[in-house]
Amino acid sequence: MHKINKSLLVGVLSAAPLFAHSAENVELPGTLAMTAYGTGSAGYTQMVSIGNLLKNEYDTSVRILPGENDVSRMTPLRMGRVPLCACGIASYYGSEGVLLFADPDWGPQPIRLISTSTASFGLGVAVAGDTNVKTPADLKGKRVAYIRGDDALNVGTEAFLAFGGLTWDDVERVEFPGYGRAFEGIVANQVDAAFTMSVAPPAQQLAASPRGIVWPELDPADKEGWKRLQNVAPYFQPHKATSAAGEAYGKDSPWIGASYPYPILVGNKSLDDKTASSLIRVLIEDHDKYKDAAPGNAGYALENQNMQWVIPYHDAVVEYYKEIGHWTDAMQAHQDKLIKRQEILQTTWKSFLDSNPPEDEDAFRSSWMKVRAEALQAEGMAPVFR
Repeated sequence: MHKINKSLLVGVLSAAPLFAHSAENVELPGTLAMTAYGTGSAGYTQMVSIGNLLKNEYDTSVRILPGENDVSRMTPLRMGRVPLCACGIASYYGSEGVLLFADPDWGPQPIRLISTSTASFGLGVAVAGDTNVKTPADLKGKRVAYIRGDDALNVGTEAFLAFGGLTWDDVERVEFPGYGRAFEGIVANQVDAAFTMSVAPPAQQLAASPRGIVWPELDPADKEGWKRLQNVAPYFQPHKATSAAGEAYGKDSPWIGASYPYPILVGNKSLDDKTASSLIRVLIEDHDKYKDAAPGNAGYALENQNMQWVIPYHDAVVEYYKEIGHWTDAMQAHQDKLIKRQEILQTTWKSFLDSNPPEDEDAFRSSWMKVRAEALQAEGMAPVFR
């Protein structure tokens, strides 16, 4: 096929959606199904825009099943009803077999990474602007939101506290039934801080309230602080967020904070090689064609991929990165370690189920987490979760 210089495409794509393909060797099925966050979410909107590209250029129809929580997003993937999930950090929890996945119906999942988006926003603890909080250490004694039933938000909060050398015991924990209600609580002066995305509507509402908003700084040079944070939640990485609620933040004055990818496009180990290879080719090589089609799409660019993150890549994705010369020995060593970790977890899970574990839900989870930690430590690997 005749190759067209990508730089010439940028100005004409909107006028010529059926332009020649820039990605070659793409073999996708006629219909591709996936789960994603609910309609209106950033993840869903991004998948719709990528679906439009796949339909226009590769004649592949993308069917998106919106899910309002981690279980509804990941169950179809586990059951084989869909090959892909545009998930959140629960994909990592699933890979590790922890939190809601420390359950007889789940256990560690054979999750494989296709791609992620790390865009201009950050993720962290938003704090009312009238609290005189500048760093996570300043949260000591403050009222901090705990969201019932939301592991990702609560672990995120715990990680930020750890950066400042704090735990839940050092703050006043205020429980809320939901994420939105927690931010209503900050505005109403019932609590001072809660975990969120830096551009989320609740954060914008707090910024517009009389209390205002501040994002505590996480100094990238504070190695001990980052070590404590990543011991709790290793998926976080330092990030300059140029998009954050509050007048004090912007491109010229970013929030020096943290982030992790969202969404996280994953399949299982069994995902067809052709599908995995074709998807990563399109996402990388056609990036100019969809990068402006939805907020956050810029995050799929090659330079925004963390090649040594917490979930192993699909084998076909690794082969693609090798093909384009974007794979190193260090990346391979990291990949091998993640694969070995998953294999240890899955072997341990099978043995655990065969050992007649307790039927009581809490006792089952407690027993599994103990066995899991012992198996990982025996191989010199950090359990992370206990």
